Amino acid sequence: MTRKLFVTTALPYANAAFHIGHMMEYIQADIWVRYQRMQGTEVHFVCADDTHGTPIMIAAEKEGLTPQEFVAKIAAGRPQYLDGFHIAFDNWYSTDSPENVQLSQGIYRKLRDAGLIVTKTVDRFYDPVKGMFLADRNIKGECPKCGAKDQYGDNCEVCGAAYQPTELVNPYSVFTGSTPVLKPSEQYFFKLSDPRCFQFLKEWLNTPGRLQPEMVNKVSEWLGENGEKLADWDISRDAPYFGIPIPDAPGKFFYVWLDAPVGYLASLKNYCEKKGIDFEALLRDPATEQVHFIGKDIVSFHLLFWPAMLNFAGHPIIDKLKVNVHGHLTVNNEKMSKSRGTGISPLRYLELKMNPEWLRYYIAFKLNSKVEDLDFNGDDFVARVNSDLVGKYVNIASRCAGFITKKFDGKLASSLSANAQDWIKRALTVDGAERQAAIAANFEAREYGKALREIMEVADVTNQYVDENKPWILAKDEAKTAELHEVCTTALILFRQLTIMLAPVLPEIASRVAAFLHDASLSWADTRGAAVYETMLGRTIGTYSHLLTRVDAKMVEDLFDKPAQIAAAAAAAAPAGKPVAVTPASAPADGVEPLADEIKIDDFMKVDLRIAQIVNCEHVEGSDKLLRLTLDVGEGRHRNVFSGIKSAYQPEQLIGKLTVLVANLAPRKMKFGVSEGMVLCASAADEKANPGLYVLEPWPGATPGMRIR
Repeated sequence: MTRKLFVTTALPYANAAFHIGHMMEYIQADIWVRYQRMQGTEVHFVCADDTHGTPIMIAAEKEGLTPQEFVAKIAAGRPQYLDGFHIAFDNWYSTDSPENVQLSQGIYRKLRDAGLIVTKTVDRFYDPVKGMFLADRNIKGECPKCGAKDQYGDNCEVCGAAYQPTELVNPYSVFTGSTPVLKPSEQYFFKLSDPRCFQFLKEWLNTPGRLQPEMVNKVSEWLGENGEKLADWDISRDAPYFGIPIPDAPGKFFYVWLDAPVGYLASLKNYCEKKGIDFEALLRDPATEQVHFIGKDIVSFHLLFWPAMLNFAGHPIIDKLKVNVHGHLTVNNEKMSKSRGTGISPLRYLELKMNPEWLRYYIAFKLNSKVEDLDFNGDDFVARVNSDLVGKYVNIASRCAGFITKKFDGKLASSLSANAQDWIKRALTVDGAERQAAIAANFEAREYGKALREIMEVADVTNQYVDENKPWILAKDEAKTAELHEVCTTALILFRQLTIMLAPVLPEIASRVAAFLHDASLSWADTRGAAVYETMLGRTIGTYSHLLTRVDAKMVEDLFDKPAQIAAAAAAAAPAGKPVAVTPASAPADGVEPLADEIKIDDFMKVDLRIAQIVNCEHVEGSDKLLRLTLDVGEGRHRNVFSGIKSAYQPEQLIGKLTVLVANLAPRKMKFGVSEGMVLCASAADEKANPGLYVLEPWPGATPGMRIR
C-alpha cells in the first residue's frame, strides 16, 4: 500500500509580508516533503492565507480597499518568498473561499447536531472610542497565567496558554489604546467542557507517534485530571466582521480560529478539483495521513479545538492526524527585534543575492524533532556553510570532475578495483550498517541536524580518499592514467551519493548536479546496495560548472541594522544614570554624520523627551511621506502627530509600539491637521546612499509618560 501524505504548515495571517519565522517553518516542511517524494510517497503539500477577522477588515478600510482586495494584495507578494527559497507547495489558497465556507459550515452543523453547540449571553469587550465589539486579537493585556505583557486576548505567545479575553489583566484596545468596556451579547459556544471532549482528547493526545512527548505533557496539563480545566470555546463574532456567516444566525460570524484550520481542507479540496482527484476518497483512504507543521505559540488551537472539531464532526482524517511542533527562531540567542539589530528580513536576504540554499542548509543543520528554539548566529552561519557545503561537499566535484572531461572525454571508468570499492563501503557504512538507512530514519523523524552531520561524515571520508590519492598529482604521470580515472570516478560516485542525500535540503544544487551527471532524477533507492555505483560505471557525464560560492561575511552584516543605529536606539532607551557601553571604533561607521556642536546640560534639559505609545496609525490621504500617529503620552488625552516615515513602515507595524516623543515642541499647523510633537527616528547622513528610517523603540518595561533624562 503506497503511503499518502496530506502535509500542511500554519496558515499565515494575510495582513503582512512573510517574516523569517515563516521561512523556517516552510523550509522545515519542504525538506520533509521532498524527502518523502524521493522515497516514492504520494504527497499533497498545501497551505493558504488566513484571511478573516477584524484586523484585516480595519486594515483594508484604512487603505480604501475591500477586505478581498487587501488580501489579494498581500497574497500577490507571497511567490517571491516561496520561489526564492525553493519552497514548493502544490497549492496555495485562501480561507476566504467557497470551499472553506462549505466545509466550515458543514463542520459546524455536525457539531450542532451532536449537541456540542450552545448559546449564552456573555459580556464582550467593546471599544467605546471605535464603537465596535473587539475580536480577541484586537485586545491586548497581561497574560492571566504567566503575567507576560502585551499578549493577545485569546492566546499567550510566551507560555502558550489559551484563555478568554475577559481574563486579561489591564486590557486595552489595539486600535485606540482605550480601556474596553463590557457589553452583553449572545454568543455561540463549542462545548469543549463536554465529558465526551475530554475522553476523546485524552486518548487522542496519548496515541503513540501523534506528537512530541513534551507537547503531550504540556497539553495534558490544560485538560486537568478529569477535564475540569476545559472551558467552552466562544466561536462567534458580531457584525461588522469579515468572516464566514454562521448558519441560521443573522449578524453572527465564525471566530477566525474556527474556519482557519478548516482552510487546510479547503486548500486540499481546491487542489483535488484542479487535479481531478477524489477529495473524499483521498481522506477516507487508510493509507492517507495528515501531518501539520506548526509553531509552539499556536498549539492550543491545533491540539485542543481543531482535533475535537474534526472528531465530533465525523471527519475521516482525525485518526491519522499528526502534529510536528517547532520552537521559535532567535538571533544570537535573542528574540528578533529590528530596533536592536536582531531582525532578519527574508526579502532582504534575497535582495542581497544571498544563496537561499545557504539558509536552507543552516536551518536544517540546526533543526531537530524537539520543541526547541533555533538560533541564527552570523559567524556560525558563515563558518558552517563555508566549511560543509563548499569545503567538504562541492570541493569533491571541483577537484575531480575536470579530469574526467579533459582526460577521458567525460566518460567514467567502467569498473572499480577492490580498493576503490572498499573506500565506497567505508564512506557509506558504519559498524556494518548502511549509513543511508540511518540518514533516512533521521529525515523521517525530522532530525535534520543528525542526518546532515552523518552526511558530512560521508563527505569527510570521500575527501580523505581524494587527499590520499591526489588526482592532481596522478594527472602529471601518464603511467597513472588508469589510476587517475578510477580515483575521479570513485569520488564522483560518492559525490552523487552525497547529492542524493542532500537533495531534500538543496533542491536547486541537486537539480544542477543531476543534469551534470546525466541523471533524469535522483531517487533515494539509488543509495542502497550495488545501485550506489552500478549505474555510474561507464557513464558519460557533462561538463562540470561551479555549483556554490562561499558566504561573504559582509553580506551577513548587511542583513542587520547598522551598529550606529542600534547604539542610538539603545542610548535613547537606556535608564537614567546607566550609560550604554558602545564598542570603540577606529573610524565612524559608513553613513554616520559628524556630531553636532557641543551643548550644555541646561540646553539638553529644555527638550522634554517622553515615552509614548502608538495607539493608532494610519495613512494620510494626499501625502506620499506622512503617517498620522495617535499617541498616548500619559496625559489623560491622545496627541496627534504627523511623521514622515511612510517609506519605512506600514501602519500595522507601529500600532501598539512604544516610541520616543519630543513632547514640548510647539504645535505645528499643517494642511492635514495640527501636529503636536515629533517622534524620534535614526537615519544615515546620506539617506539616498544609505536609505532607511528607524523609529526609536524603548525596551520593555517603559510606560507612556516616562521622561527620558
